[in-house]
Amino acid sequence: MQRRQAAEAAMAEIRAGMKLGLGTGRTADHFVRLLGAKVRSGLDVVGVPTSEKTEHLARSEGIPLTTLDQTPALDLTVDGADEVDPSLNLIKGAGGALLREKIVAAASARMLVVVDAAKQVDQLGACQLPVEVVPFGLGATQLAIESAVGRLGLSGDIVLRERDGGTFKTDGGHSILDMSLGRIPEPKALAVALSTIPGVVEHGLFLDLADAVIIGTDEGVETFIR
Repeated sequence: MQRRQAAEAAMAEIRAGMKLGLGTGRTADHFVRLLGAKVRSGLDVVGVPTSEKTEHLARSEGIPLTTLDQTPALDLTVDGADEVDPSLNLIKGAGGALLREKIVAAASARMLVVVDAAKQVDQLGACQLPVEVVPFGLGATQLAIESAVGRLGLSGDIVLRERDGGTFKTDGGHSILDMSLGRIPEPKALAVALSTIPGVVEHGLFLDLADAVIIGTDEGVETFIR
């Protein structure tokens, strides 16, 4: 219910003619379904999905789709998050779509995040932080990540994500290392450290990207603006 409430509130931001980034995840799925209903009633929008899963859902809902090659500048991205801190910094990527999600968000004039109340935290790090990496040189990349994390005074398990008995692969064919750090007091420093490691494709710290966050609660929705 909280997720749907947040998605319903996000629909108030949608206008005819918009070029939209379509997020990935359970709350984003609610938004895509609500958007599909409006499209079938005559709303004229076009979307860029952030994953193959979202693309399949959007097509089934009848939403016209484009790509960032065809439409490189978007008006708004609506996406979920795994964690949101008081500065509207995010952890994303539990669904494995973090690279495409960040590319689409960065191509958008605004990013609107929809979450349930459980995703609101005082400090990032309670959930796992995914790091998308190329499979080549995985051991060396993981060692470099461990060293970078240690230099920042952080520690925790770093585990290769698996799915159905094998290594999880993103839509781009990469692997994901999930880091259980418990706390990330300086997310910007960690983001910079991870980005300098050659085998890292992208990380799940979405900093200074969300313009607004809509949180569904048992009492209704709360909106926070950066």
